[in-house]
Order: sequence, then C-alpha cells, then structure tokens
Amino acid sequence: MQNKRDFILFLTKLVCIAVLPLFIMVCMGGQSSESESLFNLIKAVDPQNVLGIGWNGLVPHPCLHKLMGVKCNSQCTTIVEIRLENLNLSGIVDVDSLCKLSNLRVLSLAKNQIRGNIPNSILHCTRLTYLNLSNNHLSGRLPLALTKLKYLRRLDISNNHFTSIMPHFMHELKPLYTYYSKSSAVQRISTVDWVEEVHSIHTLSESPQSSESYADQESNESNAGNEHSYAGWDILIPLVLGVGLFLLFIYIVGQKAKNSAKEREILKNLQDSPLKTPPAKAREEVKPVERHSELVFLVEEHERFELEELLEATADLKSQTLCSSLYKVILKNSALYAVKRLKQLQVSFEEFSQTMRQTGSLKHPNMLPLVAYHSTNEEKLFIYKYQSHGSLLNLLEDYIEGKRDFPWELRLSIASGIARDPVKACILTSNGYTAPEKSLTEQGDVFSFGVILLELLTSKTVEKSGIDLPKWVRAMVREEWTGEVFDKEVSKAATQWAFPLLNIALKCVSDSAENRPNISEIWEKIEEVVNAQRDHSNSPRTCCESNQHECCLLHTILPDTWDTPGSNY
Repeated sequence: MQNKRDFILFLTKLVCIAVLPLFIMVCMGGQSSESESLFNLIKAVDPQNVLGIGWNGLVPHPCLHKLMGVKCNSQCTTIVEIRLENLNLSGIVDVDSLCKLSNLRVLSLAKNQIRGNIPNSILHCTRLTYLNLSNNHLSGRLPLALTKLKYLRRLDISNNHFTSIMPHFMHELKPLYTYYSKSSAVQRISTVDWVEEVHSIHTLSESPQSSESYADQESNESNAGNEHSYAGWDILIPLVLGVGLFLLFIYIVGQKAKNSAKEREILKNLQDSPLKTPPAKAREEVKPVERHSELVFLVEEHERFELEELLEATADLKSQTLCSSLYKVILKNSALYAVKRLKQLQVSFEEFSQTMRQTGSLKHPNMLPLVAYHSTNEEKLFIYKYQSHGSLLNLLEDYIEGKRDFPWELRLSIASGIARDPVKACILTSNGYTAPEKSLTEQGDVFSFGVILLELLTSKTVEKSGIDLPKWVRAMVREEWTGEVFDKEVSKAATQWAFPLLNIALKCVSDSAENRPNISEIWEKIEEVVNAQRDHSNSPRTCCESNQHECCLLHTILPDTWDTPGSNY
C-alpha cells in the first residue's frame, strides 16, 4: 500500500512539473508575442529613441507597464490603441509588426517625420477602425488594400507625398471620411500600373473574414478582451487534448495499480486467515459428515425433533425484513417455537457454530434461550421456545399499533433487569445495536444497552424504523427539542425520571468507547431512579425542580463533534 501511495505521489508531481510550464507558456505566450510586435513597431518608428524607452533585452508587456501613447482594454490583456502624435518621430512604419497586434483598433502617428510608404501587407491589419498618418513624409503609391479593411471607419493620410491616387480609389475611400491635403504631391498613374497593384493586393488577400461590423471605437474596445482570448486557441486546444490524454493515462495506470494492490491484499488475507476454507478437492477426499444438514440442539434436556418436522410444521409469519424473517411455528405435538430465518449471511460454518455455542450458553431472564440452530450456505435458522408476550420489538410494535399498553413502570423494570445482568452484545447482530468500533467488548455491550434504553424512552425501534436512533436523539437534544424525544406515555407519566435515563443512554452510545460508563455504574444510576420514584411523593414538580442536576446539565454530555439535525439519519 505504501508503494502505491508513493507511485501516485510521484505521478502527481510529474504532472505538475510537465503541465504547469506549458500552461504558463500558453498564458504568457500571447502577451510575449504582442509585446515584441509593439516594441519592434516602436523601434522602426523611433530609431533615434526620442521616446526614451530603455532597451535592456527584456520585453515587458505594455498593459502591465504603462507606456506613453499605448492603451489596453479594460481587462489589461491586449493593446487596442496607439497614439504617438507630434513627437518628432523619424522612422518608418513596420506594417508587419503593426498587423501582428491583432486587436489593435486605433493607430495615430500624425504630425511626425515618418517616411517610407504603406505596403500592401497592411491588408492584414484587419481590426483597424481608425488610422491617422497625416502630416508626415510618407510617399509612394497608396495600396488598394486600404479599401479592403472592412472595419476601417476613419482614415486620414493628408499632408503626405503619395504619388498615385486613382479616382476609383478615392471613390472607394469616400465613405471612410478620408482627409487629403490639396498641397500633397499627387500623380495620376496608368491603367496598367493600377491593374498590377490590384493583382498584388489579391495575392496578399486571406480568406473572407466575419461580416460583423463595429459602430464605433468604444464597442470595439469592449469586445477586445473576448477576442484576445481566442488568439492562442491554436496552441491551447492541442495542449488541452494532450494534457487530457496524459491525465487519462495516469488514471488508468493508477486504477490498475490500485486493483493489483487490492488483489494482493485479498490473497494475503486468505492465506493468513485461520478461518479459510480448505480446497474443494481436500473435502471430497475426506468426505466428512454433513454436519450442517441437520438441527444442532443447544439445550440437552429439551425434547428433540427432526428438521423435517420443523419444515413440515404450520408457520405463521410475524415479521420480515430484507435479510430476515420471524415465524411462529406449531409442531404436530402442539409445541410452539419462534424461528428466525437469516439469508445471505456470509460466514463460515465453523465461525457460525462457535458463535451459536457461545449464545446458547447465555442465561438471562429477559432473553429467550436458543434451543437449536440450522446452517446451510443459503440460510441460517434460529429456533427459540415461543413466548406469548414476545420480544421487546413485539411489545413496542403492539404498543405503537394500539394493541397493548406499555406503561412507564414496565419500561423501567426492563431497563433495570437488563442492566443488572447485561445481555452480551454478540447476540445483538443488527447494525443498529452494534458499536462503531465493531468489537465484542464490554464497551460494545454498553453501547448496545444504550440503544435499547433509547428504544424504551422513545418507542422507536431500530430494526423496524431503520433510523440511526442515537444520532436522531443527539440532534433533538442539541436543538433543545428534548421534550420531543420521549414517547407520549413517558412524557405523560414520568418525564422527571426519564431525563436521568436519557443522560445514561446518551453516555452509553458515545462514539468513543473510552467515554462510555461501565455496566455497574449504569445499574447504580438506574437503581437510583427506581428508588427515587418509589419514594417520590404525589405532589407534582417540574423536571428541574425534581432533578435539577440531570435535567439542566443534559447538554453538557454532547460534544461539539456530535451530529446536528442537518445530518442524514
């Protein structure tokens, strides 16, 4: 098991080491590329470093370090505007770096000394909505690509030295509110030259873009953050798929390792278990007598009968649960027996027989003696001498259904009788009576007695109701609904005596075995209640008047870690 944990821990560390840098690269890759493009553009426009930017080899993202004339979107994730106006910049426009700023909306380099021309590659600046290159020394032909920028809403190229503006070109630019200076040196060009330029534009064109339009700069900036999130998808999608496959591989390897460890542990337990069943061939060779095919009697003086007689007898079903049934059986000689049938009990014949012998040796006035038992792989039968009054479960069921009275005096007598000579917990096989530690100890017996005492006080049966009775009572007490815990018969007749018993019961069902009292202390407390009730006068007194200590300190025995009403019962 330790090796498996170390292996899983190693795989977890490996994932962190391998995947974390990749995610950092994805998160930072887009910003790093955008930063380099911006600074390459500024280097080209400002070769004399008029802006005074220190080039130390590091390229910080401008959204994280404020840079004059550069604005980012509201999320500070991408550049949307560059305004470097009237700064005496004397370089050229690096259109390739400019168009790599994929979310740039506004570019203004007006009133500088910028020279050179505007190449056809400006077609790739697809998101530009405002372009101002006025009052510079730009020259050469104006590219037709400017008419193909579908989001461009404002263009100002006035007061430059462009040499080729066709009438058709001006007609295309007319909706853009373009400004020209009449003093600009403008030449007409031939139709042949114009066709060559148009051809070069189409060569650079990419596939059609989305037909969505932007009304103004503000709406574009509001969407810049969302559009930037798609910039690295070509890297992110393969990365996510790769990481997913890697994690799936780790999960499969971990499951195989887990299953292998479980199989090894099961095999080891089978080899070490003193109750392991011999191999089938060995049993066939020895051919022992089928001891489990007949009834095994535990009371020597009792009249014996055969299994066939029991199976042929008249049976009346008294109660039934998912795994057990209780019958009233009448043999041919009119003898009455109570037979409990258990199904799907996963226990070896040797272990079951040993438990039955221990149970048969128990003697208690409040417990039916086990007369005989029958065991097969399919079912187990417990045979008891039938009692007309039935068990505590029958008594509670009849009381709940209104068939029988269950007065306080009888409840107190049953509690006192069990405490005086406690029943061993090993016969209380229902999960509702078993202590959390699942061990057959004296403290386990105390827990089982506490559950029985709660049944007497609440008239709720663990076996029938299926609730976790200790948890339910703790929750009621914690929320100060203690009065709702007691059955109506208890509330009406003896509330002041029920509070001390409830204190005892809650201590008995403590989750910690060390906090439970021993059985002699329990019997002494119950006897105090019995004697106090016997000596009690007929004058009515409230709970806290008659038993101030037990009633008012009830909540002190509930630790903070115990259950609350929000728990599932």
